[in-house]
Amino acid sequence: MTLLVVGLSHRSAPVGVLERVSLSLGDARELLDQLIGCAHVDEAMLLSTCNRVEVYAEVATFHGGLADITDTLERRSTLRLDALADHLYVHCGRAAVEHLFAVAAGLDSMVLGEPQIVGQLRTAYAAAEQAGTLGRSLHGTVQQALRSGRRVRTETGIATAGPSVVSEALAAAGALLTDADGSGLTGRHALVIGAGSMGALAAAQLCRAGVAEILVANRTEAGAQRLAAHCVEKGTRACGMGLAGVPAVLPTVDVVVCCTGAGDAVLGADQLAGRRSPLVVCDLGLPRNVEPAVGDVPGVTLVDLGAVARRAEQRGAGAGAVDCARRIVAQEVAEHLASRRTAEVTPTVAALRRRAAEVVDAELLLLDGRLPELDAAVRDEVARTVHRVVGKLLHSPTVRVKQLAGTGAGAAYADALRELFALDPEAPAVIAGTWT
Repeated sequence: MTLLVVGLSHRSAPVGVLERVSLSLGDARELLDQLIGCAHVDEAMLLSTCNRVEVYAEVATFHGGLADITDTLERRSTLRLDALADHLYVHCGRAAVEHLFAVAAGLDSMVLGEPQIVGQLRTAYAAAEQAGTLGRSLHGTVQQALRSGRRVRTETGIATAGPSVVSEALAAAGALLTDADGSGLTGRHALVIGAGSMGALAAAQLCRAGVAEILVANRTEAGAQRLAAHCVEKGTRACGMGLAGVPAVLPTVDVVVCCTGAGDAVLGADQLAGRRSPLVVCDLGLPRNVEPAVGDVPGVTLVDLGAVARRAEQRGAGAGAVDCARRIVAQEVAEHLASRRTAEVTPTVAALRRRAAEVVDAELLLLDGRLPELDAAVRDEVARTVHRVVGKLLHSPTVRVKQLAGTGAGAAYADALRELFALDPEAPAVIAGTWT
């Protein structure tokens, strides 16, 4: 098996394309079930965030796995494969591992170093585990990527080199409101639509920015009230409501942050018609939570994921922290691949030792037939001696093949061992060249 990544992100596709491929949690479970039912896919995980949709899969063959994944993505999106292919990227083997580790470290994020990707990756891992589409290979690779990401954040300043998508959007909102009347976010009235992880992050940052009041609207009113209670605990006036209460409060707020998992827009231009005071609407949903026409309403400025990406690109991140993070990722990738190659020759080593044990046991059985009067103590000593000799003879080749596996040359030696000792031809073999 080899790791294959097929996906699209803010780097390869505009928001309009991403939202046509994005998946809800229920859709994600269905896609995973479909993937694992494909002929060439053995393990699968889906990472779907506000700026990326990626399938990570352990596949039996590259071309067969790629066809299975792209066909499944086409069925789950509203785009034909020829249009979708213009925005897809594909990574295989080592390149796939490097991509996953870079994603976990925040090096491939819209905002370099943003910490939310770690939680999103854990959520994707948990969803695949619950769906039963994870196996030993993908489990080990994802877990190592998460550990590598934690190390990057511990040993570098990349987590502070760039803010999150939420804080980037709110920084843009603050700048726009400052241009309007000079007060930024301080003392403003804010509406957060969506009480999930991104909504909670937006509310926390609005509290720190010194807004006067936060209104939280959510599909379930209880969720909105819980988030509002957290804001009150931090000293900011807040209250929660259902989505039905949004139209009534829109005229009273200065900034709106939309971050729901809704499949359709929850805020339209008609709801903002006739507004006189400046309003900034931040749409962080994928699919989009806000109709694009909202940006054409007089007095209203729309900050969407595309605007956040442009702002993040202009601002950049600390070069030193990023370089250090990349060095750590390269080291972690090399160590993981060496470990994976070693694990892949282990069945050959185990088969060799089993074959040796079978030969010794057969010869001892013949010895019992030829010398039935042999003293039991002597027989045991002979058995220990023979096993010891065979173990010493096998020690060097088995240790050496594991060492060579770490350098990428183990496949040929494992093949040679299987051929020379007539080992089980069904024993898993290393995919030559994949992890070099």
